Amino acid sequence: MHHSTESILVTGGGGFLGGAIVSMMVEKGARVRSFARGFYPTLDSIGVEQICGDLQDATSVHAACEGVDVVFHTAAKAGVWGDPKAYHSINVTGTENVIAACRFHQVSRLIYTSSPSVVLDGKDQAGIDESAPYPSTYETAYPATKARAEQAVRTAGQEDLLTLSLRPHLIWGPKDNHLVPRIIQRAKRLKRIGDGSNLVDTVYIDNAARAHVIAARKLKENPALSGNVYFISQGEPVPLWEMIDNILHAAGKDPVKGRISPRMAWLVGAVLERIYKWLHLSGEPPMTRFVATELSIAHWFNIDAAHRDLGYEPTVSTEAGLERLAQWLKQHPIH
Repeated sequence: MHHSTESILVTGGGGFLGGAIVSMMVEKGARVRSFARGFYPTLDSIGVEQICGDLQDATSVHAACEGVDVVFHTAAKAGVWGDPKAYHSINVTGTENVIAACRFHQVSRLIYTSSPSVVLDGKDQAGIDESAPYPSTYETAYPATKARAEQAVRTAGQEDLLTLSLRPHLIWGPKDNHLVPRIIQRAKRLKRIGDGSNLVDTVYIDNAARAHVIAARKLKENPALSGNVYFISQGEPVPLWEMIDNILHAAGKDPVKGRISPRMAWLVGAVLERIYKWLHLSGEPPMTRFVATELSIAHWFNIDAAHRDLGYEPTVSTEAGLERLAQWLKQHPIH
């Protein structure tokens, strides 16, 4: 294990990925600070300094970045539905605030958590690498704003700040508060979209967190990597619906039954989006165009660059991760 005496800031340190990075850095002996909107007793119990604030507030971001060596910027507004202005103010303006604070305080490295959805163009993405272009349009605000933020980080990395952007794909595992609960809570309503053969690659939480930690170390060793972006995944594509069934199985649920065509799912999503907008309904539509696309196409990525430049290797297999998830769900059932 590489021990660290550096001072670390994790934005979103109370979140799923942020919390995993915090734990790893604490184990390595780093001085760790979290910046989040809320206070987390679990972080307090392991000696993490906590600054409560909002990414949209440049002053509090500024204060959080003072005196740190590395910033892991994991905080973001995720999801497939909502006010585009809210996504922009958190994901774009928030990231611009982090970059400005890093520059002012001469933070040595910024590791940004991006998303493969920034290059999602609605078509199959089978084994694409980091040369894939940004699409001209996006179906929803999350990938659009993550792309804007990623571009800002990459530009800074080519100018005067050492940066790397990682694109972990569909992070899951124990303590997941997004992907796993969505699947389990919708178990009875889920229908397979398409013939079920579309491959997807995901990433187990420990692998995603470890990728961030080694990225910070490799960037220090090789500053020439600055500005680069890397896909991060398990490196073992599986049929998407098989993965969904495996997560349901870990929760003691039945596999998905029933089927709908990709075209029909997309049309249902389009209609529901209009209804929700017209009637100003709260919550998220049961289906959206973006989700219909995501569930019907292949999206898996070539991770050779992360292997070559960062030495990234997934250390927890999908099978082992599912076993850990099943054990955790027994103690923390999701209804």
